[in-house]
Amino acid sequence: MRFTIYQESRQGGRDNNEDRTSYCYSRDALLMVVADGMGGHHYGEVAAQIAIQTLVNGFQREASPTLADPFRFLQKGLNNAHHAILDYAMRHDLSDAPRTTCVACIVQDNVAYWAHAGDSRLFLMRGGKVIAQTRDHSRIRLLMDEGMITEAQAARHPDRNKIYSCLGSPNTPEIDFSRKTPLEHGDVVMLCTDGLWGVTSGEMMAITLKGSTVLEAAPMLLAQAELKGGPHGDNLSMVALHWEQSYHQDPSSVISTQTMALDEFNTQMEEFGRNPTFKSDLTEDEIEKAIEEIRNAIDKYTPKN
Repeated sequence: MRFTIYQESRQGGRDNNEDRTSYCYSRDALLMVVADGMGGHHYGEVAAQIAIQTLVNGFQREASPTLADPFRFLQKGLNNAHHAILDYAMRHDLSDAPRTTCVACIVQDNVAYWAHAGDSRLFLMRGGKVIAQTRDHSRIRLLMDEGMITEAQAARHPDRNKIYSCLGSPNTPEIDFSRKTPLEHGDVVMLCTDGLWGVTSGEMMAITLKGSTVLEAAPMLLAQAELKGGPHGDNLSMVALHWEQSYHQDPSSVISTQTMALDEFNTQMEEFGRNPTFKSDLTEDEIEKAIEEIRNAIDKYTPKN
């Protein structure tokens, strides 16, 4: 595999950041995950952290160096994360479990597979156009599908942030899956939270990403969205992949997995409370305790080899 990838999460105008992002790759497979947590007292962050760690842990266990069934992996990983969040809430005697959206994508054998619950989105961009994207599990999307409101009205609708499927809800999450989607050289796969797509259209992002590399364009998109969001803007996060099938790109910016060992992984994921650019009123002891509790919640749904 050859690709360029960029990952970043920004706090925006919120008091803390409940978004989480990660990517992990073996020699022949790649996982990307974005989650947007919901819940007070840092519990939204916990839910999002459980989601991405559950998927990354499963990927490191099963991608050897490819997954036998990417769609089955995504289904199992998202459902395991859902139950791990519920277990965490039960142990803490929370009256309302923390929740998180989640969108995850696997790439192997030049084919992309993705799944999501909630309104964090995936865009597949080719030649400066969006050729595929996820459909939000939101009340607004249902109204738009029924022709009751336009996209312009949706952007200002009071229910625009209300979703009907997520991980951690008392109800079983509704998870949507893509088709097996072959990638072409130059394709961009972007996973992002509503803090980004809510103020920047997919079409505008596709045009911007066509004009330069993801390493240049992605942080520019985040900066523009942060400015549009203003002092009360939402957290905004993305993982953006530029798929390569030639050797014409600058080798310093392109990842090649050709020389990796069969059991080797490269993972980019920050542990809970470890990003110094995010504000937190938790003490070091509280952060350490939360990290241990997150691991315990995940371990129950991580089968031992």
